[in-house]
Amino acid sequence: MSVNAREWVWEHSSSRGTARLVLLSIADRVADGKCVAWASVASLVERTNASRTAVRDALVALDKSGELKVLSHLEGPQRTTVYRLPRAAAWLAKVAAARREDPEAYVEPPTDSDPVPELDDDDEKDLRRYGIWPKKGTESDPSRRNPAGTESDPSRRNPTPRRAGIRPHHGTESDPQNRREPKVNRKGSSSGAAVTSATDWQVDPASHTWARQEGHLDRLGEEGLRAADAKWRAHRAGHAPRAAAAWAADWRAWIAREHAPVRPNLYALPGGGSAPAGGMTRSEAHTAALLAALNEPMPTGTE
Repeated sequence: MSVNAREWVWEHSSSRGTARLVLLSIADRVADGKCVAWASVASLVERTNASRTAVRDALVALDKSGELKVLSHLEGPQRTTVYRLPRAAAWLAKVAAARREDPEAYVEPPTDSDPVPELDDDDEKDLRRYGIWPKKGTESDPSRRNPAGTESDPSRRNPTPRRAGIRPHHGTESDPQNRREPKVNRKGSSSGAAVTSATDWQVDPASHTWARQEGHLDRLGEEGLRAADAKWRAHRAGHAPRAAAAWAADWRAWIAREHAPVRPNLYALPGGGSAPAGGMTRSEAHTAALLAALNEPMPTGTE
């Protein structure tokens, strides 16, 4: 189901920049059609390669836009925040209802008026298999009232399940949670998401389709797109491994910023020659090139 949730973000979300990366990171962990997933600020910082402040601001903006909601009565592993993508859930429910009657039926694009399916008791019980349980605490728990969570994100008193992966015994000032929660996007982690390096990551069909539809393929050309891809890989070679969705988002942002190399030849001379004529200085050659562009004759000094 994470594929459908990510597809909704790519095709229908109005989010931009860091907020879009944060939403994609959460959508990547969606387990069912209800579009519910858990995440911590530290894991989102690592996945998006953004600052903690930027991630928190993105979470608040997504909450205000209605594309992301905190389920304050639930909590994930290590007391992580549980989120829901309500508009994605409404869209998937709309598609499922239409396809039940006619598998080939055309489904209208999602709108804000599409009803969001409620989470009943059976749905919440099904979420337990993904480590999401009813929260033990009071309604005033500050880590659930704030969409971005708290700075400390206190861990459970219960030991971390073995399936949560190996936790490092050291950390940095910018990652205070990494001793109290499982690492994500690592082999053996609870997320189960495969990671790869930028060098090994391959451009997926969706990204190539995006480049064509957005006009970047026409703007850069096949050779230019390959050159931009190679440049991106060279700059990202030293980065830590990430999930394929994170690399795809980063690659698209790079391609969108890349400029096609269009540079006039200042050494062009009348008649199509590229080398300066015999006896001409570089300055004279430049003048000849400019006059050729203006379709004017070269001055002889006798006018």
